[in-house]
Amino acid sequence: MATVSVIDELKKAQILELLEQGKRIDGRALDEPRKILIEVNAIPKANGSAKVRLGDTEVLCGVKIQPDRPFPDMGDKGLFMCTAELLPLSHSTVETGPPRDDVIELARVVDRGIRESHMVDVAQLVIEKDKSVVGVFADIVSLDYDGNLFDACSYAATAALLTSKTPTWEMIDDKPTVVEGGEKQLPITTIPVSVTMGKIGNHIVVDPNGDEWDSMSARVTITTDSDGNICALQKGGSDGFTQEEINQCGDLSIKIGAKIRTQLKSTQEEYQKNG
Repeated sequence: MATVSVIDELKKAQILELLEQGKRIDGRALDEPRKILIEVNAIPKANGSAKVRLGDTEVLCGVKIQPDRPFPDMGDKGLFMCTAELLPLSHSTVETGPPRDDVIELARVVDRGIRESHMVDVAQLVIEKDKSVVGVFADIVSLDYDGNLFDACSYAATAALLTSKTPTWEMIDDKPTVVEGGEKQLPITTIPVSVTMGKIGNHIVVDPNGDEWDSMSARVTITTDSDGNICALQKGGSDGFTQEEINQCGDLSIKIGAKIRTQLKSTQEEYQKNG
């Protein structure tokens, strides 16, 4: 993403030289993501929330759940929508104003991964068909940027949804009305996990940090569900991937996604146990 200045050629050459030796600038293996820290209920007044730190990239997601009008052609399904915002405090190059193309792409990639995995069973979020449904809105902001916002935002949104509680509504006098004591967990069917990989020279690296992000010529974000099925893919950058490289990235997304999913699941279980 274009949220940091162009890396100087000396740093890029150093990164490439290390990769030729099978090493990375921060000491990780090529297929090793950075450490993930997840804090849920980071916004107590939200219906669900999570703060995620991926290396030195940190994001915050809040979930709002409320009655809404259904889409005209989807009166039997609730709504899900994800937005993203980069705060100026997250990096010196981020400025206030309308969202840039890269921020719009960020929100769409996170939204698509969750939506295409059918993580939230929106069929269970209907108050009255064609009249009123439940809308679930995940809003993400960046707090600190050091590469790979795609995965950090995806993990934050997923963790927030996993620990969200929704009120129950019923139609009274043609208006959705909260049922006292009807709060419950969101209907969750799977845990989507995105894994982003960058191409630097002829090397594929998992979870590029800020310096690597500015050095790569191409990237791909692959989201898998709990069964290990690929449900979403987004490619970016000026370069391409060979068929062999795409196959490699697919295998990495399944293997690494399974480990991260275990962490997300443990976070959910711990919250439900103590909450």
